[in-house]
Amino acid sequence: MWNVPNVLTLCRFILIPVYLTVFEAGHMKSAFFVLLAAGLTDVLDGYIARKRKLVTQLGSMLDPLADKTMMIAVILSLVFSHMISWQAAVAMFIRDAGMIVGSAVFHFQGKRTVPANALGKLTTVLYYVAILLIIFQLPYAYAYLWFVIIVSFMTSVIYILQFILLNRRGANSE
Repeated sequence: MWNVPNVLTLCRFILIPVYLTVFEAGHMKSAFFVLLAAGLTDVLDGYIARKRKLVTQLGSMLDPLADKTMMIAVILSLVFSHMISWQAAVAMFIRDAGMIVGSAVFHFQGKRTVPANALGKLTTVLYYVAILLIIFQLPYAYAYLWFVIIVSFMTSVIYILQFILLNRRGANSE
């Protein structure tokens, strides 16, 4: 149950209050690097889990939960500091909260959840780039953020379709 990838995922949960503390102290760039460290643990835990065949149902649920929880913390920090609009924050929050709640409900109903895949990881990377552009106040940051929000909703639709197919196959094989 608890293996190296799952411990790395737990580290991402621990980095959430670290990020918020650093951001709240006004050290925006340092906060971004805390977020980047969380992203690197995400890459590392996925790599180790696949390479050593340590993918678990717990990890499949906790990994996206850690990603989404961190992203919600980032969204809230950016909106409360007026770096993004509440409209962008609501769109991002609805998507991420929907993924968290949906995954948890399906897990506790005994349904199989879809593990993070390349498209989901790409969406996360795109969000990191958007956050980088926003925190460092680079040109076109806000337009790029909206592009990423649209991509993230498309990714969610694909996850939902994969979930339906995965559980339909599972129900048919029983």
